[in-house]
Amino acid sequence: MTTLPSATLTVAAVQADPVPGDVAGNASSAARLVRRATDSAARLVVLPELFLSAYHPPVLGADPAGTDVAADPDALVADPRLDPVRAVARDTGAVVVVGAAVRHPDRRRTISALVVDRTGTVRVGYDKQQLWSEERKLFTPGRRGATLEVDDWRFGLGICYDGCFPEHGRAAADDGAHGYLCPSGYVIGSAHRRDLYYAARALDNTMYVVFANSVDGVAPWRFNGGAAVYDPEGRCLVRGADTGEDVLVATLDPEQLARTRADHPMLADRLPDQGPERVRVTG
Repeated sequence: MTTLPSATLTVAAVQADPVPGDVAGNASSAARLVRRATDSAARLVVLPELFLSAYHPPVLGADPAGTDVAADPDALVADPRLDPVRAVARDTGAVVVVGAAVRHPDRRRTISALVVDRTGTVRVGYDKQQLWSEERKLFTPGRRGATLEVDDWRFGLGICYDGCFPEHGRAAADDGAHGYLCPSGYVIGSAHRRDLYYAARALDNTMYVVFANSVDGVAPWRFNGGAAVYDPEGRCLVRGADTGEDVLVATLDPEQLARTRADHPMLADRLPDQGPERVRVTG
């Protein structure tokens, strides 16, 4: 049985509108949003997918050198454009998860979640495994999952389309995750799926889900906000509107996690093998 965290943790899910291609300006916006979150006691802040470059494929395709950040062989990122985020993490003691386009030493280009720790160190925490549509023309899929530890909380890392696959969230739960962090970029017209997938991942795995999303933006790449935090039964604790910048703050409670897993023990009750063999029944 997974060990539960010893104390609550306050988290923030951000919805915001970055400027396509302006990594330095978006890093400054990220720092402002992190400070707003920490003013409401957040200790972990999640910003949207590709926030540092903005999710805008034409710009990402036209200017990879300007929109990417480079990782070294140890997955560390030293790009000085990210200094405002480093500084706010050091100043506030918050852990920050922010989306970026990353160039690796082997020249792979990935959609990634950067983790900025409380010392201001920036590293690549996770590379998106499930690429959506034309992302495949620009990026390489990630090779492995990842779990982020903040205090004694464990969080699976996913990015947008990853969360549409139940097995991705389940892999996080199998690694002992108490929660699942999903920086995302859902466009206008996808609100039904946006609100269903992440509530389902929470309930499937009796874990918290923190969903960040871009909002508004430049046509045709317009996004629908709805950033949210879900409890382990899939109930929405906080949610943003479909338009407008916002920072949604909620407190994750280990006692609620324990109660939910006691009442709904799907993780413990899973059969070791559903079969590959199946009986065909006709009606």
